[in-house]
Amino acid sequence: MTSNALPATAPDRATDRATTTRPLPRALARMLSLDDFEAAARKRLPRPIFGYVVGAAEDNQSLQDNRRAFAQYGFAPRVLVDVSHRTTQTELFGRTYAAPFGIAPMGISALSAYRGDVVQARAAREANIPAILSGTSLIALEDVIQEAPGTWFQAYLPGDPAKIDALVERARRAGYETLVLTVDIPVSANRENNVRTGFSTPLKPSLRLAWDGLTRPRWLAGTFLRTLLAHGMPHFENSFATRGAPIVSASVLRDFTARDHLSWEHVARIRRQWPGTLIIKGILHPHDAALARQHGADGIIVSNHGGRQLDGAISPLRALPAMVDAAGGMTVMMDSGVRRGGDVLKALALGARFVFVGRPFNYASAVGGQAGVAHAINLLRAEVDRNMAMLGINNVREMDASLLWCDGLPSASGPLP
Repeated sequence: MTSNALPATAPDRATDRATTTRPLPRALARMLSLDDFEAAARKRLPRPIFGYVVGAAEDNQSLQDNRRAFAQYGFAPRVLVDVSHRTTQTELFGRTYAAPFGIAPMGISALSAYRGDVVQARAAREANIPAILSGTSLIALEDVIQEAPGTWFQAYLPGDPAKIDALVERARRAGYETLVLTVDIPVSANRENNVRTGFSTPLKPSLRLAWDGLTRPRWLAGTFLRTLLAHGMPHFENSFATRGAPIVSASVLRDFTARDHLSWEHVARIRRQWPGTLIIKGILHPHDAALARQHGADGIIVSNHGGRQLDGAISPLRALPAMVDAAGGMTVMMDSGVRRGGDVLKALALGARFVFVGRPFNYASAVGGQAGVAHAINLLRAEVDRNMAMLGINNVREMDASLLWCDGLPSASGPLP
């Protein structure tokens, strides 16, 4: 990949100040943190759509523990360090990104915002951070990469080897250089929340769904009807080498089954075929991290799918140290539960090279389109920069466990009183 680096000194922050001082629409000016977007999106999105995004599996144990894990670590900052030349830039797979975080894949984002996948990918490209297009997106992968070169593609592997080959080849021909294989979905999760909020796959028209749309007129006109008029009924575009089923088709369920026999042999097959960067997403066990390295993966994303698959699965932050040890120098990243710049830095301190954030950027697109996503990126990057200054570091590579405190975790200064 070619480098798209920004200057690595004070001009970074001058650029940030110029960006953040531009007048924002009133709705975005009230957004002071990533969590603010969630509250605003709840008011804007129909109940089933918001329920799909916010929900997780069964009792939400993993979802809640993802946040709880971050709260159990504290910072042990250094002071009187010259941090006037700090930078949030991060090297990853031969490219320099503006910050150590990117946008995680989120399915059916085009139901949250008009052309939601394009909106997020374009905002990420302009901010010089990576975005990962979901395999369950409703916009063709070719359209997204054309709008935002450098986007990564996340594949949910079909059950048939020939279909796997065809999908991987399609992504290669489209110009993707980074392929992310999500491997934690051998079967569909038990997402009771979807049922309770009225969301279903396929999406079933009903009086309740119609009422939810009518009571959210900005979403109805600006997202759903606009999509129908400009592009027709949304389809799952990227599950196979050919166009998938429309979101209202009964065949949708069939398209997302037959994954329970997938194995590391399929990863080896893809590694032989894929010439670019290959990442395995959805790993939580150190043995699987070692297997990913043995099968030629360039990196892994430690993830419990945002709590949306196996309820009770360990939080990625808790899993990180053992995963880094098992990776043997392979690039380790993580997602699930990241909401603040401090969360990003805690993950880096425990060995992650990079983190990804999902739901908040989906909410940001629903609230403010591309401008909303750009604002969310700026907020998170500003938090990272501010926290680096108060921690006494100039580069994200300096963030390590000596700057953290937790029961049982060694610290350079020893446990704090």
